[in-house]
Amino acid sequence: MAKPKKPGGPKQDYLSPKARKRKEEKDLEIAKSPRRMKMKAENRKKRIEAKKNGEDIRGKDYDHKDRKFKSVKRNRGNDGKGTKKEGK
Repeated sequence: MAKPKKPGGPKQDYLSPKARKRKEEKDLEIAKSPRRMKMKAENRKKRIEAKKNGEDIRGKDYDHKDRKFKSVKRNRGNDGKGTKKEGK
């Protein structure tokens, strides 16, 4: 039987307490940046709108680049192309 997953994900397993605190602060700063706040607001608005229209969006995320809902799996890593060249 497989071992149960630890809370916090794999990165949290090997960070020192000091590094973990810095990572949490940095992640929060990024999450609260004007760009991310705008994207979150757009996501909330689109989800409410989709639910009103009767769309089944369970397990889906809004893709801001393609402007449509995609499965969580498809909405990661620039549609399978990776993120190194994204935006260039």
